[in-house]
Amino acid sequence: MISRYPNTDADHNEIDPANIPRHIAIIMDGNGRWAKRRGLPRSIGHRAGVKSIERVMKACVELGVEVLTLYTFSLENWSRPASEINSLMELLYSNLMSQRAILVKNGVKLWLSGDLSSFPANVQTELRKTVRETTGCTKLILNLALGYSGREEILRACRRIAGEVDRGLIGVSDITLERFESHLYTAGLPDPDLTIRTSGEYRLSNFLLWQNSYAELHFTNVLWPNFSKRDLKRAILSYQQRDRRYGGVHTEEDRE
Repeated sequence: MISRYPNTDADHNEIDPANIPRHIAIIMDGNGRWAKRRGLPRSIGHRAGVKSIERVMKACVELGVEVLTLYTFSLENWSRPASEINSLMELLYSNLMSQRAILVKNGVKLWLSGDLSSFPANVQTELRKTVRETTGCTKLILNLALGYSGREEILRACRRIAGEVDRGLIGVSDITLERFESHLYTAGLPDPDLTIRTSGEYRLSNFLLWQNSYAELHFTNVLWPNFSKRDLKRAILSYQQRDRRYGGVHTEEDRE
């Protein structure tokens, strides 16, 4: 089921604390349009988007969400102008250093999904340092999809399994869903329960294609820099109004 907004305003008291999605994934879209509407460079839009990340991360900790996955930088993003990429890399680097202590203080563990090989060496160093220093954090897993492509992730898993078969480590009959998922970037994480896309676009854009199989989808016209805690609650309330069947049926009426 696809929803833009639930039928009622999202108030914290209306959210069922026993039905909070374990894993929320977000396609953060609209930074460039936010900046353009204000006559500002795209880099300012990206900086404004970081503030939304901070708000949403804090809200997820407060609400008891276990995993927050953010589509931060796709493989396709490397085709953007060099000036924008450089600005994004500088922003990522500076925020890793400035936010590391805040992540630790708030109990947020950093997880990385994607191919980091093309990222600048200093960014890779800071990413891995942050992963190490947040290893013991337990309140929220912040999974950043960086250099990420859903199709490439699936292809990567297939190649790794083919290599295991080729080396005689496993047979074809040993290729199970569990083994396949163990080769994904998200191995060990629950699949998303709720996937949100901002800015009014209605597509997944190569994001967590395997993992989103049964995710509830929520689309909003709000541009990412404007996305607030209230918008997150709207999405969660919408999620809580869904009847999640996973391909099955729940009642006799459903079968008719």
